[in-house]
Amino acid sequence: MYRYCIYPKEIAIILGKSYTHSCQLVRTIKDAYGITSKRSISIKEFCEYMDLPHDDIFNMINQPPMSLRGKSA
Repeated sequence: MYRYCIYPKEIAIILGKSYTHSCQLVRTIKDAYGITSKRSISIKEFCEYMDLPHDDIFNMINQPPMSLRGKSA
């Protein structure tokens, strides 16, 4: 199952910024798109706002954890 939302901690890792900066960025994106404070932002919204390639970020977020790679279910 794929995730379609992105969270500040992931944004901080992707951009190499602090968690606090990432939270501020999420608020800025929500304001720009008119998103209520209770709703998460989507990977697509984040990528459009930051002008990043959606496919790359989507795959980065949805890749299996290192501990599960190579194991069959």
